[in-house]
Amino acid sequence: MASQVFKNKTFSSVYHKYMIPISKETLNMVLSFVQGKRNGQPLEMAVDVGCGTGRYTIPLAPHFKKVLGIDFSKAQINLANQYNLLDNVSYMVAPAEKLPIENDSVDLLNAGLAAHFFRVDEFASEAVRVLKKKGCLAVHGLYPACDIEYKDLSHDLTVVMSEVWKILYQHADKSKDHLLCQYESIYEVIPLKDKQLITDIPVKFQMSFPEIIEFIQAVYMFQIFLEKDVKKAEQFLKQIEKRFQDILGENADSVRLNVNVKHYCVLARKD
Repeated sequence: MASQVFKNKTFSSVYHKYMIPISKETLNMVLSFVQGKRNGQPLEMAVDVGCGTGRYTIPLAPHFKKVLGIDFSKAQINLANQYNLLDNVSYMVAPAEKLPIENDSVDLLNAGLAAHFFRVDEFASEAVRVLKKKGCLAVHGLYPACDIEYKDLSHDLTVVMSEVWKILYQHADKSKDHLLCQYESIYEVIPLKDKQLITDIPVKFQMSFPEIIEFIQAVYMFQIFLEKDVKKAEQFLKQIEKRFQDILGENADSVRLNVNVKHYCVLARKD
């Protein structure tokens, strides 16, 4: 099962270091939604489910009195605790389908790039249980593809990345289906009337080509590939690295590339 990859200590470190940046655009959308639905009431409690090493947990901290990050992986939570310097943030090991939280106690239940690994129907029931009246649910993810822009080389670079994802898809499990439909399947399961699905949220950031190679290693599908056949996975990575170098030329390592990705977000409020 793909989610088991995240229990690996070595991979948890790779994921923390090399996963692409979070979407500030999506985070701002979530916060705006919560603040609007709470009608100016103080935001006391946020819970970040499938928090990993705290990539979305920490940015939530300035907006809530208390933030709790929950993940089923002890390795991920250990790293999250290692990097946590905030008094109002804490972490706990627990499954998304059985949250150790009191009924009607949460202002925001957030899941960033994680819900596709959950048993979604069980998680949705837990969300309804723990949310306060007018409490909000936000689940958001990243479309597993990207375009790369750099001068007149954009087409060739994007072709390489498309081929990367084509190979990685071969090592995906059913969680990929949630990603490819931009969480429409998750949206349909959530039993709240006040809900919306926002797709194709454009996000742009810069990376070097070595950072892109590191990002590929932080994708769970590559880790499954690595477990299946170390030699082939490493060879694949070297081939991609060479193709980037051939396209970018002698200054390949120092070039900053624009990377375009699509995020999507399901937002809902409990009546």
